[in-house]
Amino acid sequence: MSAAPRLSALEMRATLGLSGLYALRMLGMFLILPVFAVYAGQLPGGDNHALVGLAFGAYGLTQALLQLPFGMWSDRIGRKRVIYIGLALFVIGSLICALSEHIVWLIVGRAVQGAGAISAAITALLADLTREEHRTKAMAMIGASIASTFAISLVAAPKLAAWIGLPGIFLLTAVLALAGLIGVWRIIPNPAVTRFHSDAETSRSRLPMVLRDGQLLRLNYGVFALHAAQMAMFTVMPLVLTSVGGLEVAHHWWVYLPVVLVAFVLMVPAIIYGEKKRQLKRVFLFAIALMLIAQLGMTLWLPNLMAIVLWLGLYFIAFNILEATQPSLISKIAPTAAKGTAMGVYNTCQSASMFLGSVLAGWLYQHYGRPEPVFALCALLMGLWLLVSWGMRPPLPVRTQMFHIGEKWQGDAALLSAKLSAIDGVKEAVVLIDERVALLKVLQDGWDEAAAEQLIAETN
Repeated sequence: MSAAPRLSALEMRATLGLSGLYALRMLGMFLILPVFAVYAGQLPGGDNHALVGLAFGAYGLTQALLQLPFGMWSDRIGRKRVIYIGLALFVIGSLICALSEHIVWLIVGRAVQGAGAISAAITALLADLTREEHRTKAMAMIGASIASTFAISLVAAPKLAAWIGLPGIFLLTAVLALAGLIGVWRIIPNPAVTRFHSDAETSRSRLPMVLRDGQLLRLNYGVFALHAAQMAMFTVMPLVLTSVGGLEVAHHWWVYLPVVLVAFVLMVPAIIYGEKKRQLKRVFLFAIALMLIAQLGMTLWLPNLMAIVLWLGLYFIAFNILEATQPSLISKIAPTAAKGTAMGVYNTCQSASMFLGSVLAGWLYQHYGRPEPVFALCALLMGLWLLVSWGMRPPLPVRTQMFHIGEKWQGDAALLSAKLSAIDGVKEAVVLIDERVALLKVLQDGWDEAAAEQLIAETN
C-alpha cells in the first residue's frame, strides 16, 4: 500500500479556512442555544412560549427550505458568490434579532438568519479545492470544528449572556459572520475548476433512489428525532435550571461544563468499540436507549439540581455517540454514487427537525405551563427511533476510497467499474467519467489497494 501524499499548502489553507468559517457560523447559532428561552421571554410578547418556540426554531425552517437549492445554485453562479449572499443574509438576520423590541421581530430575524443556508455550498467549495484522496480527511476537520464549537458554546453562552445579553450575542454573531465573509474573500483560494461532486453534493436525479432506501430513511428519521429533541429540550431547559435547579443563567455553565466533558470522555471508547469490533449497530441502539432513559427521567423525576445533572449527563453521552455515528452510518450505507445526495437529505431533515422541535416544545409549555410534557415528547421521539432502528441491517465495515481519472482518458467507464468491483475487498465501485473520479466502497481492512492503483494508473 503506497503512502498517500499529504495535504498540499493550498488544500491545508482551504480546509483550515473553511473549517474556521463553519466554526464561526455555527458559533453564532450555538451561542443562543442554552440561553434563548430565558432572554427571549423578557421581550414584549415573550410571555407566549409558543412564540418563543417559533422564534427559536424559525432558523431551521428557512435552513431546511433553502439548503439544497443554495447548494445547487452554487454549481451555476459559483461557490463564493452563494457563500457571500448567505453570510450577508446571516448578518442582516442577526442585526434584526439584536434590534428586536418584540418577539415577532425576533421570529423574522431568526428566519432571515436561517435563509443564509450555505452549508452545501461550503462543502462543494471544499470538494473543489481538495484532491479526492484527501476529501474525507478535509470533511472530518470541518466536523471536528463543529463539534468543538458546540461544546464551547454550551459553556461560554451563559456567562456571555449575563455580560452582554441576548442582543449582544446577536451582535457578536453578526460580527463573526462579517469576519467569515472577509475570510472567504481574503483567505479561501478560488478553485481552478468548479464541477459537480457526487460524494459531496446533492443530485436531483439521485434523490428518488435515496428517498426510497429503507436503511437511509431510518437514519433520516434518526437525525430528525435527535435534533427535534435537542431543540425541544433547550426550549425549556434554561427555565428548568433556573426554576428547579435554582441557578442564575450566568451560572448554568456550572452544569454544562462537567457533563459535556464527561460525555466526551465516555463517547470515545464507545465509538472505538463500535468501529474496531464491528459493533456499530449495537453501540447505536445502546445510545438511543440511553437517550430514551434520560428523557423519561426528565419527564418522571426532576426534583432538584442533582437530578438535572444526572439526566443531562446521560443525555450528552448518548447525544455525542449518536452525533458521531450517524454520518458514519450514512457513508457506509448510501450507494457509492449517491453519498452526497444522501447527506443532503440527511442535513435537510436535521434542519427541519430544529423548527418542529422548537415549535412543538413552545406550544406544549404554553399550553401546560410545565416542562414535563416537553420531555415526554422527546421520550416519544426516542422510543419511536429505537423501534425504527431495531430492524436496521448491521453496516458493513467499509469506507469510501476515491481516485482521480486522467483528464485525457476516454476508455469504457462501465468496464473499468467492473474491473474495480472485481478487486478483492471492493464491495462497490463506480466510475463517474463526467467528474473524472472513481468511487470505491472498500473493506476497512484487507482490500487490495495496489491492484486498484494499478488500474487507475492506466488512466493517467
